[in-house]
Amino acid sequence: MSKLFDQLNKAQAEAVKCINGPSLVIAGAGSGKTRVLTYRVAFLLEKGVPPGNILALTFTNKAAREMKERIVHLLGNDGARFLWMGTFHSMFARILRKEADKLGYPSAFSIYDTDDSKSLIKSIIREMQLDEKIYKPGEVFGRISAAKNNLITPQAYLSNNQFRERDKITRRPMLGEIFKTYAIRCRKAGAMDFDDLLLNTNILFRDFRDTLLNYQEKFRYILVDEYQDTNYAQYLIVNRLGEKYKNVCVVGDDAQSIYSFRGAKIENILNFKNDYPEYKLFKLEQNYRSTQNIVNAGNSIIGHNKNQIRKEVFSKNEDGEKIHVLKAYTDVEEGFIISNAILDHRLSEQLQYSDFAILYRTNAQSRIFEESLRKRNIPYRVYGSISFYQRKEIKDVVAYLRLIVNPKDDEAFRRIINYPARGIGKTTLEKLEELANKDDITLWESSNNAALKINRGTAEKINQFRNFILTCREKAANSDAFEIAKYVVTASGIMQELRNGTMPEEISKYENLEELLNGIQDFVEISKEQGEPYSLADYLQNIALLTDADTDKDTDRDKVSIMTMHAAKGLEFGIVFIAGVEEELFPSPMAVETIHELEEERRLFYVAVTRAKKKVFITYSQSRYRWGELTSCTPSRFIRDIETAYLDWPDDPSKDMFVFDREDIKTIRFKAEEQDTVLPLTRRRLIPVDNRIKTTGAAGLTHETSFTPSDPMKIQTGMVVEHTRFGEGKVIAVEGEMPNRKATVFFREMKQEKQLLLKFAKLRIIEPH
Repeated sequence: MSKLFDQLNKAQAEAVKCINGPSLVIAGAGSGKTRVLTYRVAFLLEKGVPPGNILALTFTNKAAREMKERIVHLLGNDGARFLWMGTFHSMFARILRKEADKLGYPSAFSIYDTDDSKSLIKSIIREMQLDEKIYKPGEVFGRISAAKNNLITPQAYLSNNQFRERDKITRRPMLGEIFKTYAIRCRKAGAMDFDDLLLNTNILFRDFRDTLLNYQEKFRYILVDEYQDTNYAQYLIVNRLGEKYKNVCVVGDDAQSIYSFRGAKIENILNFKNDYPEYKLFKLEQNYRSTQNIVNAGNSIIGHNKNQIRKEVFSKNEDGEKIHVLKAYTDVEEGFIISNAILDHRLSEQLQYSDFAILYRTNAQSRIFEESLRKRNIPYRVYGSISFYQRKEIKDVVAYLRLIVNPKDDEAFRRIINYPARGIGKTTLEKLEELANKDDITLWESSNNAALKINRGTAEKINQFRNFILTCREKAANSDAFEIAKYVVTASGIMQELRNGTMPEEISKYENLEELLNGIQDFVEISKEQGEPYSLADYLQNIALLTDADTDKDTDRDKVSIMTMHAAKGLEFGIVFIAGVEEELFPSPMAVETIHELEEERRLFYVAVTRAKKKVFITYSQSRYRWGELTSCTPSRFIRDIETAYLDWPDDPSKDMFVFDREDIKTIRFKAEEQDTVLPLTRRRLIPVDNRIKTTGAAGLTHETSFTPSDPMKIQTGMVVEHTRFGEGKVIAVEGEMPNRKATVFFREMKQEKQLLLKFAKLRIIEPH
């Protein structure tokens, strides 16, 4: 028996040993999920499986890197170096580089980040003379991204009547044409965006059967981390690759599926048993992170969800303190309560600032906590702020490097044609774009076209720019990434321009440039040590596929972490403050219409609570400003999901409520359920019913209303309907049978569509279709 198993508990060891056939490993919070993945790969290598036959997919490069290092330590050799281990995007970009010609792309294709994509979409919207207030580049990009993640090509989008009708209703009938033009421009520029990496991999495996068979044979063992976070495109790739040998092991936790807004589908993990009927199920239920009270509180929270794979997480750690619930009178006071508590606990328990985290539902909530922490001189770090590689000075240099590798890259060309300033203005760029569109060529090609009507002086400046790029391309052929990058920043004048700055922000930009060069040098040295390629093209692919977790440049770690609950997933802290746990804030008001949405919000609460090792504080405010008006607030229904045995809530509002007899409670419960979407939450009174929260109007009185919902079975596509909170809307689609019949409705005032479960939605028909 391998010594590897000496360091695993029984459940972990069983999950590691079962290497043949499909396996589903459900890993509760803090149960050693990464350890199981790492040891499973190590066990495969120990059993003699060649590293090139193993494909391990993670969601951050950092996770893959740490796993590789751990495997090397476990086995005492460098076999892990040849593993195909990394993020979905990095692994499939690697395949696409090799197979690019089959899809009509150059092997050195550029990878557009979100800013590049939005910039291109913005240019297309302007060229089509569309209103940017209606066709907002960010929203258009989101729509295109969602389509690609569901494997919908521009052609399929344009031929779909439902999509066209939806775009007409949202007053964006040209969205399909923008999608089509965007795809054409990307291909012409020899570029793929992040979503293309998955879409094109699916197209490659669909259209080139021999290529698929080749990779099925190569990847005999497939492991997937965080399977609950995969989207449809990722799911299909895994299924196709694992079709031959079916040695597919997925690890995750359906209770931590919180990214549906990014396209993640919880159904992928819930339905694994249907995809692989012969699968084996392993449950990792021992939590090594948290106290028993925190683990039990987490169990009671997630226990309210219906759609889940049941498990009972336990801890053998100390009992610990109950979950503390603190009331504030205002949101400002909430900030001070938390900052004071951090100071008190830090001093009394000799803790570091890095032991604390403040979590909230939306980014907008960070301001209050930043101000309160600053006033007490508490150092903090906001997760989700602009990453290193998104800073302007860094993107400028990277654009030079991208154009050197791929002259077809129009977005890189636009960015640097006049940086540093060389007298090539907006009018000249517009002429270049006009010629490029007219002749269906790239900006690089149009810049060398005799038909370009510009004066001699400007033409000379363009020629100087082109000659510089051509010189860099020649040097790049025989230089490593660092050598060519250093030449670019010095010869282009970028380094001199940033060095001359005297203001603090200018000095910071120069320091960032130095850090970029340091990072490139590190890349080259590490790649040489590991026998991996270190050309400029290899470096560009490496940074293009970095995630936020990989681009953390903050070297001073002793700071309080403040972030959204979504950003906290995968992290852990000694003491966690979960702030703003109020109705109409958490759960989000946009997530209380359907069971599916509400359950995801509850999973988000579960994630927040289980980040803590020692203590959890839940805070809520009785009032906070919304759009400049002070509004009253009530504690979130989610606090009631925690069993009272694990809760310390001295200001529980239910203690001040009227006492009703059993018949009164039945009546109130019926009335509250009947009118749940009618009464504004800020005006409702909480009523305890069978240990759960129901609501009625102020002072415990039910409210009558003239609003009478229509029969859900009569709701049809094309109807105009009314909703008590969202107003009038048009029914775009209806699907399914009762009780799971759903309607997709576009609400005019909100300018947003929502999918509603008809048995709960309470819609009234205004106009039949």
